Amino acid sequence: MHFAFPLPLWLVALVIAAIAAVAFLAYRRPLAPLRPFQRGALVALRAAGLSLVAIFLCRPVVLRPPAAAGDIVVPILLDVSRSMAVADAGGRPRIARAVQLLRDEVLPAVSRRFAPEVYAVGSGLAPLALDRVQADANQSDLIGALDAARDRYRGRRTAGIVLVSDGGVTERAGVSGLSGVPPVFAVGVGSTSGVPDREVVGLTAGDPRLDQASIDLQASVVSRGFGRAPFDVRVLANGRQVDTRRVVPAADGTPVDFTTTLVPDRAAPTVYTVEIPQDPGESIGDNNARSVLVGPPGRKRRVLVLEGAPGFEHSFLTRALGEDSAFEVDVVVRKGKTDAGQDTFMVQAAAPGRAASLTSGFPARREDLYSYDALIVANIEGDSFSRVQLGMAADFVAERGGGLLALGGRSFAEHGLIGTPLEPVLPVELGDRRSALARSSFGADLGGAHDTVALTPEGEAHPVMRLGASLDETRARWKAMPALAASAPLGGPRPGATVLAVTVAPGGAVYPVVAAQRYGQGRSLVFGGEGAWRWRMLQPSTDRTYELFWRQAVRWLAGPAPDPVEAAVPDAAQPGDWVTFAVDARDGAFVPVRDATVTATISVPDGDSRPLTLRRESASGRFTTAFRAEQKGLYRLHAEAKRGERALGAADRWFYVGGADRELADPRLNDGTLRRIARATGGRYVDAASAGQVASWLDAGAAESADLEQHDLWQEPWALALLVSVLSAEWILRRRWGLR
Repeated sequence: MHFAFPLPLWLVALVIAAIAAVAFLAYRRPLAPLRPFQRGALVALRAAGLSLVAIFLCRPVVLRPPAAAGDIVVPILLDVSRSMAVADAGGRPRIARAVQLLRDEVLPAVSRRFAPEVYAVGSGLAPLALDRVQADANQSDLIGALDAARDRYRGRRTAGIVLVSDGGVTERAGVSGLSGVPPVFAVGVGSTSGVPDREVVGLTAGDPRLDQASIDLQASVVSRGFGRAPFDVRVLANGRQVDTRRVVPAADGTPVDFTTTLVPDRAAPTVYTVEIPQDPGESIGDNNARSVLVGPPGRKRRVLVLEGAPGFEHSFLTRALGEDSAFEVDVVVRKGKTDAGQDTFMVQAAAPGRAASLTSGFPARREDLYSYDALIVANIEGDSFSRVQLGMAADFVAERGGGLLALGGRSFAEHGLIGTPLEPVLPVELGDRRSALARSSFGADLGGAHDTVALTPEGEAHPVMRLGASLDETRARWKAMPALAASAPLGGPRPGATVLAVTVAPGGAVYPVVAAQRYGQGRSLVFGGEGAWRWRMLQPSTDRTYELFWRQAVRWLAGPAPDPVEAAVPDAAQPGDWVTFAVDARDGAFVPVRDATVTATISVPDGDSRPLTLRRESASGRFTTAFRAEQKGLYRLHAEAKRGERALGAADRWFYVGGADRELADPRLNDGTLRRIARATGGRYVDAASAGQVASWLDAGAAESADLEQHDLWQEPWALALLVSVLSAEWILRRRWGLR
């Protein structure tokens, strides 16, 4: 109850004092003698009557549900995803415990005041009959279901939403989009410790888009409920076992990470699977394996080498790259000047058609430069090329997504790349190159002779610096490398850049020697050493470390460079998902072609091929479509783009559906998600044992709802009867005791 015309406290005190004074003075000197108890009774009745009048003048009101209580609806959402079949609810499946709660406790209590409506939550929201409940949904989109419930009941009286779930979410898990959702009263079913279970929780692979490239397969596994008992992990390639590991957890529930290096099939896509054999005491086996797809090698990467002056490094480097079947290497070397003062160049092109565009020492057009995937500049002075050409090289990295490698002392000297448009692309500062780094900055082992290469912790794990199959082998091989002839005093790294290796100058100063960064859409790498060819000459003839280092560096730079027509496919889809494809259509200068015609087909695991209808996105050169992936297995997307009759290019992308079971990833009760949902909507969370509180919370929520009706108490018949009774009692007693 509250008052429509509330009085301030000081006025309430004044009214009470006035009523008490009036009642006392009315019987201070009665016309007939009264006994003390008679006077007290009459004073009390007079004060009660005046108090009732004062109260009714302030208009007391109460909020009540509408007369038709059934008009207030309570949606009850039951999670029917496959994780609800886990038997950790008192030895019973979660879904059985949830149905019992609804039938025996929640529905009977809610039905007394409200109209409950029950829905199943899986990939969407659907009406549900409790006598036909099965936990078989492959998804549990709790947030989407709450959004759907909000839209369904918009404009209707709703006391709140009851959500019965284990908190597993396979779709978006953020609660920021729940504005406008009625209060959610979440009931958690299951155990936060779960059942004994072993799971492959993560699996990633490098992207060997080049021929003969090995990959690092990184896996993470966890064991819960088995203590520190060891277990085996198998690695399979297209179903064939290629590796096995014996894993001993550091503690129960602590993830264990491991890496294995593999060489994927060059001619076909390879599906790598990491699996844990199911233990007899393990009731969940669907999360014991994860798979990842490594697509077949793409086209050869095109590399352009711009050399300011010929030298030993040029010969060794171009030979190392030219012997790699993954590359097409074009080389431009400045030879000197003619009698007229014009520069002359030696051009070596892997394809005769590209040589004509390099006769001036730099690609004549943007399309010519953008046909390459990586650009190597060695011993280039700043005046070797115009600012327009150097700006085009910077755009080659930032906009086209190509890779840039800068090396050679002349490139970093005072008249080198400092102050040119190419300087910001590099991962280190060139202007403060005389500022040495602190020896403790990178944690590298600097105990060797000067001009030796020392890996930083970041460099030990970086694909450019990985010379061995294991970390120990990589460290050993770098320690065995001969010293460089010299090194350029490079400055510190730019924000976001990574120093992979450092070296010590003769005076003891520490400088970066290898550093990398992402710049715009591409990558850049700097090598500050001089005389790296010594690694080849001073090592045994069978040692291929020099070639391995430079090939890995250029592979890392060139690998992500996109083609003019590029297709994007999903990374982790499950059967039944709607997946979105995007095709970018660009011309040779990588300018989006808005009026392109794009056709695409999808090949499904059963061998069928189906055409896709793509939708053009406005002014972006991007075309998209959605496709429902019903089957588990390999899919192939093929797209072709044209502008009129001229072909822009084609894209082929493989993707794998069903590589991980999102529904049973960490199948324990996730009460944290349910608590966040309840808190974000103004509701509350309770576990299954206390589910009976939900009905009282709904009552309280309904009492605070703005949809409830306001009732004036002074209009009630009992209010008038009470006032008349008090006044009548005083009048009767006055007459009985001789007063008029």
